Amino acid sequence: MLVRGVVISYETIRRWCAKFGQAYANRLRRRRPRPGDKWHLDEVFVKINGTIHYLWRAVDQHGNVLDVLVQPRRNATAAKRFFRKLLKGLQYVPRVIVTDGLSSYQVAHREIVPSVQHRRSKYLNNRAENSHQPTRQRERAMKRFTSVRHAQRFLSAFSGISAHFRPRRHRLSATQWRTVIDERFAVWREVTALDAAA
Repeated sequence: MLVRGVVISYETIRRWCAKFGQAYANRLRRRRPRPGDKWHLDEVFVKINGTIHYLWRAVDQHGNVLDVLVQPRRNATAAKRFFRKLLKGLQYVPRVIVTDGLSSYQVAHREIVPSVQHRRSKYLNNRAENSHQPTRQRERAMKRFTSVRHAQRFLSAFSGISAHFRPRRHRLSATQWRTVIDERFAVWREVTALDAAA
């Protein structure tokens, strides 16, 4: 915006993110290939207004974030609610589910997807553990979240958009990385219709 001579405040950007962020994230999600059939599920605590909440997250074997859900508990009811949200959004059943040792996952697995193989190990679940890092970085930058609704709305959009601009650089050469980033910015311009607005 500054290049175009338009001076705006941080509050304006925050409102734009709230208004357009989820729509952009949904368009990116529709463009990506179907997620993998191995899901890694994990939960991490998030402090909101002095109260502990839990951010449930699911990623596939490639590190793509499938869905997130902020809940006040991490019991069996919360696990089942997260499973249902995942299955409703993705509309297919995975081959394998990998979780840590939390017993709530066992109950949800037994009642909702008993035919799916369930592996329990904190060492197998590093994929999900690492996916929390960008959220922690944003949480620190934003001085924490102000409400459950704010956290859910922001993280739903952020999880889809952030991953788009974070290819696995450690597996790419410099030339490959530049090519991938150029392609992703081209997709971003299509998704946000910047070419039409220019």
